[in-house]
Amino acid sequence: MSKKVLVIKLGTAIISNKEGNIEKNIIRKIAAEIASLSKQYNVILVSSGAVGSGKKFLHNYKGTLSERKAAAAIGNPILIQQYRHYFQPFGITVAQALCERVHFSNRSQFLQLKETFETFWANQAIPVVNENDLVSNVEIKFSDNDELATLIAIGFDAAAMILCTSAGGLLDDQKKVIPRVKKIDASLQRFVDHTTSGVGLGGMLSKLTFTRLAVSLGITVIICGLSGSEPLSNALGGTNGTYFEPSSSTLRSRQKWLASGSVTLGTITVDKGAAKALQNRKSLLTVGIREVDGKFIAGEVVQLKDEDRTLLGVAKSKLDATLLREQLTHKNVVAAHADDIVLF
Repeated sequence: MSKKVLVIKLGTAIISNKEGNIEKNIIRKIAAEIASLSKQYNVILVSSGAVGSGKKFLHNYKGTLSERKAAAAIGNPILIQQYRHYFQPFGITVAQALCERVHFSNRSQFLQLKETFETFWANQAIPVVNENDLVSNVEIKFSDNDELATLIAIGFDAAAMILCTSAGGLLDDQKKVIPRVKKIDASLQRFVDHTTSGVGLGGMLSKLTFTRLAVSLGITVIICGLSGSEPLSNALGGTNGTYFEPSSSTLRSRQKWLASGSVTLGTITVDKGAAKALQNRKSLLTVGIREVDGKFIAGEVVQLKDEDRTLLGVAKSKLDATLLREQLTHKNVVAAHADDIVLF
């Protein structure tokens, strides 16, 4: 691709009011700026707001899983229609892209997804992405659209990801936006507000978690608001919101695809010896595994954690979860090959 990829995620609270009605002035401003940025970037827009747009059409809505699925199915066409209306004056059409986790955990399906997005860009279309809530199983749903945006950014090797939020950025203890962060460490946790907006699933903790993953893989992340005439351009320039500096990354595209499955169906907890071996680029043997959580099949991507529950990286498991548990005391059984392991 001749252009770099830019992922923009819009939270529910920033594009709609508490009644779920889309703020048309916000969509109009976003469309104008994305139209300008698309001259420089291949843009992927991850947009929340479908559930909020659709829930008012359900009687006595209480937010159950089935009601959220129904609300999303009703609200998605409403949301897409708004984007179509406001992008049209700029000669840009929008394409609805409803994703499921299998699009990231299965390599061939991911490559098909990527090829389709490239076709969008070649024809002046902007993909508007959301989860396919209607069919997504509760066990394999994305935790929120911050996760979905991050997996897309990693899988597509994006240059930058902008997470737009009503908070305007990461706030310090004086409720002022922290303009720049070089490293995400424990010292930042005291600034994290653990609440959500009330209309969306994500919160600042979610954003910081996925920001840490993205920057570790070389992606610039900005958490910002949408005030001003050019909030997205200002965010990229470091003058709007909190700018998180990326680490250098030499991972190949296939390794980044592995990393894009980092929040997965399963987790493998390893002992200290195995953790050290992984740092030395060794394969993971079953004898070094302390615990296996979740349901996954051979070939799927799982998290790797140490005994302190710190996320080490991800790996494509050679065995399914059941067989892996049966092999924990066996020597010389490879759980994941070194070439299929990505450390953060």
